[in-house]
Amino acid sequence: MKNWPLFEIFIRSKSGLNHKHVGSLHAADAAMAIENARDVYTRRQEGISIWVVESKYISASDPADSDPFFEPAQDKIYRHPTFYDLPDEVKHM
Repeated sequence: MKNWPLFEIFIRSKSGLNHKHVGSLHAADAAMAIENARDVYTRRQEGISIWVVESKYISASDPADSDPFFEPAQDKIYRHPTFYDLPDEVKHM
């Protein structure tokens, strides 16, 4: 087990539209990670889908660089659709 890779676990709940990170676990392979994730993270049958991603394949921005990294988006107001009126028929926005 000491050589098993670390997997990040994402669960989609019955009432959700997206997968959310719920934790991590070690497993020999992705199939075992899915089975173990089911046993550990969906004990109350709240999940309908499980994603597992080996941790070494995840890249992330540095939280210390968040201000300069995300600043260019602040001056592009068209990327923030706060001034649009959405029709009632549009769901999940």
